[in-house]
Amino acid sequence: MAKEIDKQQKHGTATGPVNTEITGPALDRTFSVAPMMDWTTRDYRAFARTLTRRALLYTEMVTTGAILHGSPRSRFLGHDDVEHPLALQLGGSDAGELAECAAIAEAWGYDEVNLNVGCPSDRVQNNLIGACLMGHPEKVAAAVRAMREAVSIPVTVKCRIGIDDQDEDTDLERFIATVADAGCDTFIVHARKAWLEGLSPKENRDIPPLNYARVHRLKASHPELHIGINGGLRTLDACREQLDLVDSVMVGREAYQNPWLLAGVDEALYGMTGPAGSRHAAARALRPYIARRLDEGAKLNHLTRHLLGLFQGQPGGRKFRRHLSEHAHREGADLMVFDDALGLVPEHEAAAVA
Repeated sequence: MAKEIDKQQKHGTATGPVNTEITGPALDRTFSVAPMMDWTTRDYRAFARTLTRRALLYTEMVTTGAILHGSPRSRFLGHDDVEHPLALQLGGSDAGELAECAAIAEAWGYDEVNLNVGCPSDRVQNNLIGACLMGHPEKVAAAVRAMREAVSIPVTVKCRIGIDDQDEDTDLERFIATVADAGCDTFIVHARKAWLEGLSPKENRDIPPLNYARVHRLKASHPELHIGINGGLRTLDACREQLDLVDSVMVGREAYQNPWLLAGVDEALYGMTGPAGSRHAAARALRPYIARRLDEGAKLNHLTRHLLGLFQGQPGGRKFRRHLSEHAHREGADLMVFDDALGLVPEHEAAAVA
């Protein structure tokens, strides 16, 4: 029923369901930006599109409860056509609820639905969401099966190589085989264990050692599956090296903290020219979007916080960040604050080293 209601509204604005027809290239997972809580918001994703047309973008994780019971639904699902290709990451474990949310996501125009089986936070563990589900492969399989039956768009899984004292070979193989038997053919694997006892979510992003070789072996043993790799990738050269051994790469923090990395993705990994000729050009390209979002009632600092790393290492970059940090949060802050910050970066110098 929720799917039918949303379909009837599909031709709405940026805050409502959108047309599902993708006008750009077909879905390609070669390079994607990882789902990151509080970071990969709709405003960050719009900014990312000034840098890359081809990267697959993911939402923050959205729980089934937020979608089914939160209001307005646009708070959790609203996005713009420019963000495509775009995947919604769901958090949950109840097969029926996940299927209903997947159907809603398809009605809202998302190109893929991804199930989070990798987040290690206590809050999601208590609700049987995230990495703890690696200990329940049959439950994940049931959820995937129900979601696939509910939608025509791809249903994928993002997981770890294991949790706690699980064996990285035996238990990971069991998890992948069980979920693949339910019809999932695409797994994005964070190449670290998640320690649910003893490490914080922040520590789980750095302390467990990376084990790329385990993901490489997973791909070698399952050539029929799409296996993507995530974790610790910071350069496009490193991404290219991984693509010799797996099907796709996913970059997280580096794509947010150093967003100019994305400006090289289209050419380096897809063989086509990207949209941004310079950092200034990317910032100016986002200006109409910022103006529209301000008209809709958004706060300037909520929009510009995603751009703070754009001029990282560039002359005037610190002044740019400082000006936005000190002024964008003030009542009535408008595009003049953004323009003034941009004016603190010498354009000819920034373009020369871009």
